[in-house]
Amino acid sequence: MRIASLLPSATEIVYDLGLGEQLVGVTFECDFPAIARSAAAIVVGGLETNGLTPVEIDDLVRSKVDAGEVLYSLDLERMRAIDPDVVITQDLCRVCAVPSGQVDEAMVALGCRAAVITLDPRCLADVLASVTMLADTLGVPDAGAALRAGLDRRLERVAALVDGHQRQRVFVLEWCDPPFSSGHWIPELVSAAGGTPVLADVGARSRQVAWQAIADAEPDVVIVAPCGFGTSGSAAQARSVLDRLPPDIPVWAVDGNAYVVRPGPRLVDGVELFASIFHPAIFGVPDADRAEQVR
Repeated sequence: MRIASLLPSATEIVYDLGLGEQLVGVTFECDFPAIARSAAAIVVGGLETNGLTPVEIDDLVRSKVDAGEVLYSLDLERMRAIDPDVVITQDLCRVCAVPSGQVDEAMVALGCRAAVITLDPRCLADVLASVTMLADTLGVPDAGAALRAGLDRRLERVAALVDGHQRQRVFVLEWCDPPFSSGHWIPELVSAAGGTPVLADVGARSRQVAWQAIADAEPDVVIVAPCGFGTSGSAAQARSVLDRLPPDIPVWAVDGNAYVVRPGPRLVDGVELFASIFHPAIFGVPDADRAEQVR
């Protein structure tokens, strides 16, 4: 089977299912595992944002969306060359990846008979279900069941360890300028890790909020996890807005790409990471490459 993944999270699932050698197409953002971009053709490109500030990136994306322009470009010639049997895409967020409608049109234009699988998880249960659904569709149900069982066991372990312990009020800043609260599965990561999410909407899109609203929510800790950034980039953004966040509370920057915003198996790593921030006496202090306390 020849698989094209147009989602970084789907690429991770494909590898976790033991199907990495069948992956023939990926996106420019498919950076985990590291071999993905060198072992497969890059068939999706995106906006050039290097050197832009968060507000400049936000302005660029908004202008493109308002103008009805595409944010991700599908390389039709490379898609024709790799000739996939299966294409994995999404409709959840046009800011995050190529939407399925654009993929369907491309398949028709290319005369390609590839099956298009659409993943649109909106909560943590959906993410876990997408693992087994994708495994079943790709013909490896046993691998999917084993992967799902392992993820469930890890979540159950965290739940047992945090049971009965005090829960801190947690605000997750998903973008810094302008500030956005967290949505979709992110509030559930906080809850699963033994915290109480504030200014958060399970299953809904993240939304822009006022700095005063963050202060009024009275969080005990703030986690900065901007989409598209690793730990160092998140830390830089966190420092740039420290004076706007509620004073005298811990502020942590985490690798949002790896553990927070991508709906794949590493969200369970994110739960464990959050748990180590909220309950270090139980789980130990987070590794520096995964999270950095900036205040």
